[in-house]
Amino acid sequence: MLIRKTPVHPVLPSEITPQRIYRDRRRFLRGAAAGLAASAYPGAAVSLVMDMSGLPAGKYSSSEEELTPYKKVTTYNNFYELSSDKYRPAELAHHLVTDPWTVEIAGACENPGKYDVERFISPHQLEDRIYRLRCVEAWSMVIPWVGFEVNKMIKQAKPTSQAKYLAFTSIYDPENLPGQRTNIFGMSTLNWPYREGLRIDEAMHPLSIFAVGLYGKPLPNQNGAPLRLVVPWKYGFKSIKSIVRIEFTENEPQTAWGRAAPGEYGFYSNVNPNVDHPRWSQKRERRIGEFRKRRTLMFNGYEEEVAHLYAGMDLKKSF
Repeated sequence: MLIRKTPVHPVLPSEITPQRIYRDRRRFLRGAAAGLAASAYPGAAVSLVMDMSGLPAGKYSSSEEELTPYKKVTTYNNFYELSSDKYRPAELAHHLVTDPWTVEIAGACENPGKYDVERFISPHQLEDRIYRLRCVEAWSMVIPWVGFEVNKMIKQAKPTSQAKYLAFTSIYDPENLPGQRTNIFGMSTLNWPYREGLRIDEAMHPLSIFAVGLYGKPLPNQNGAPLRLVVPWKYGFKSIKSIVRIEFTENEPQTAWGRAAPGEYGFYSNVNPNVDHPRWSQKRERRIGEFRKRRTLMFNGYEEEVAHLYAGMDLKKSF
């Protein structure tokens, strides 16, 4: 498995990051910790410590996979709000304004509300986790995410019996984000804002996390600052970036790519090499930094951990 507390090749943030940015990270951690002096949810202190106690012993302790270099992780990105080109988001990232930032919890839950992002996370209780993250173009990375389990937020929000799904919405700011503007023909890449969704049981799985950093420091804008979803057994487009709203719903929510091309991007979007995309095979993938393609694994290698979530489902129809 690909989750661990210490990377195979430990790298100090100060060794991979300019000193100025490293100091900014220190200020970020202190500021976010201070913001948690008051509880983010009424009536309870927020605890975002990763609880591994319910997972099989040893399953999430180490990996022989090499990390994708930090520079590649932060300069080759899918972030359509900025650009559909893979290299342009890093160049345009300054257009994304992340301070101030509010996250809204809404829908079928007992504790809805709007919260400053600093009150939504607790950096001193975060841990590094390493995931393989696939994208639909059949390229992949191994990234040391810093984050906390989505189920922590769910438990604090206290969903009602009507809540069957989580619907996520990203920032909508066409004035500043060039990818959200229409072209000369009045057309746009997607119907903004970007939306994604999970079933409650998928979101409750300990592999589903909210990422707030990578390589031991806050998320760069082009990687989805300040808060993004990571669901490592699904294709990368499920990992919605720059989240501003999380809603508990009774019905399956619409997703951005599902609405744009329903015949190509299903709601579940699980990594399944046995189901080809209409325009390409998904049997092999390219790891960033490698020349040769490798075989794509069912559920991105997490079959043992997540296959039970889809027992009895036709995975070719529910793709």
